Amino acid sequence: MESIISAVFKVESEGYQALTELKRRPVTDSCIVSQAALVKKANGKLTVLDAFDTGMETSNDTAIGGLVGSLLGILGGPVGVLLTGSMGALVGSAMDADDAVYNASLMEKVTEQFLDGEVAVVALAQESENGAMAARLSNFDVSVVREDAAEVAEEVRQAEALQREMAREAKKRLREKKKAERNAAIEERRAKIKADFDELKRKFTQKS
Repeated sequence: MESIISAVFKVESEGYQALTELKRRPVTDSCIVSQAALVKKANGKLTVLDAFDTGMETSNDTAIGGLVGSLLGILGGPVGVLLTGSMGALVGSAMDADDAVYNASLMEKVTEQFLDGEVAVVALAQESENGAMAARLSNFDVSVVREDAAEVAEEVRQAEALQREMAREAKKRLREKKKAERNAAIEERRAKIKADFDELKRKFTQKS
């Protein structure tokens, strides 16, 4: 089964060690790791500390890409903030309350699974049986969550669509705000020009 796996470590150094071991040996009889990233949660946000990509989905083996990269990009963006519950009021008409992003299983779990200061390895892996990745990480103090990679890919697609809609809505509101400010400035300038003419007329009327 192909899965997106999130493994949370209590000790940051163990997260680095686990990623290094996965990078050194991505293929075993029971598990193949296509791409993985070590992320840290701080102030409610996820930051990528280290990553690798075998090139199975992307041509660059020195940077994270593909599904894991897209997932982390979503979690690090406005939709990721939305999933923590602090941005719902800003979305408004951009999404319905029953939008699929609210039902996003792994994305919610990744944001809620670990606390500030903790780290997690997020990986795209193929396991010969459930628990294969957990077995590889059994030497560490770790908790593992897995979700079907195809389902996560669909969640990411919908979240990316939502993010684009949010960006369009934000640009629309910014344009409307700028237009309102411009119209206000024009009216102020128009009033000033008229006032200048009124003053000029008053002065010449007094002279006559």
